[in-house]
Amino acid sequence: MSLRPFRDIFRRKTKVINIGNVKVGGDSPITVQSMTNTLTKNVKETINQINEISQVGGDIVRVSCPDEDSTKALKEIVKHVAVPIVADIHFHYKRAIESAENGASCLRINPGNIGNKKKIEAVISAAKNNNCSIRIGVNAGSLEKDILEKYKEPCPEALVESAIRNIKIIEDLDFFNFKVSVKSSDVFLSIKAYRELSKVTDYPLHLGITEAGSFIPGSIKSSIGLGSLLMDGIGDTIRVSLSDDPVEEIRVGNEILKSLNLRNRGVKIISCPSCARQAFQVIDTVKVLEEKLSHIKTPITLSIIGCVVNGPGEAALTDIGVTGGGKGSNMLYLKGVQTKKLSNDDIISKVVDLVEKKAEEIENNK
Repeated sequence: MSLRPFRDIFRRKTKVINIGNVKVGGDSPITVQSMTNTLTKNVKETINQINEISQVGGDIVRVSCPDEDSTKALKEIVKHVAVPIVADIHFHYKRAIESAENGASCLRINPGNIGNKKKIEAVISAAKNNNCSIRIGVNAGSLEKDILEKYKEPCPEALVESAIRNIKIIEDLDFFNFKVSVKSSDVFLSIKAYRELSKVTDYPLHLGITEAGSFIPGSIKSSIGLGSLLMDGIGDTIRVSLSDDPVEEIRVGNEILKSLNLRNRGVKIISCPSCARQAFQVIDTVKVLEEKLSHIKTPITLSIIGCVVNGPGEAALTDIGVTGGGKGSNMLYLKGVQTKKLSNDDIISKVVDLVEKKAEEIENNK
């Protein structure tokens, strides 16, 4: 019996918004975002980091704009990057206006924290005049005082109430090009808040487990939280928040989407954990292949299995496969068909060559 029906995820239907030249929501691909950790006013470093994030599959990049030097830097930064830039604004409405005027494609704000109605109106006016979208960024760590007093502590109901309040503020100003997030560092709180919010609004949702931690714990928390929501069909754009290089956030985010068959980018490697049966060093081989194939953007499946127990079966389901054999004689498969034997020393060079040729063939036939 085919497993295909069990892999289908039916996405919740949301409005479509534009973040620069990237569409978010509706049937658009789920986008992966990260945030720079450079000083935004250091233009060269920020440009370099944004381009590094873009090269590994980042669709949208957020930068912090805490001061006027940072917002002024946006004018030069946007000239040298290919992805839309989101300006992160917390309290000062003038920073939001400056960011919109200097090239930001989106403003991350919480309208309730911006100030009085005139200030909010000024921000929305700047967004309209500069074709700039908005992310309503509700966070468990910075809820409005009255909501926090009402609920005594951050909880799903508090996050959703804050989101709905801020949605209404923006809608009342005749602005609808926005997405919403309700983030927390607590996985269960975040999941519940997003599930409840998805019941009462059809604006696109930006998913994230905020301040998730260092690489391993943060990746696990994010995979559980984001994966649970994505399997419910909830989520239009994601960010994995790690205390690590922003490039790693993109890699983990793309792997989450790959694992759920929601989006494919680059080489998807199926590999065994290795054991005493392995005919070659699987772990080292996979690490080298990941590095050498990181430039490939075309979706290709590759299986690297150390022995014949599961190797042929996995190779039957991948574009290219290698199965370990006895005495350094391993089998190469193309579309599940045995092709030729490979020595241990030839595995990496042959696989890289085949993947690159396969990617070129696919792109030429588009």
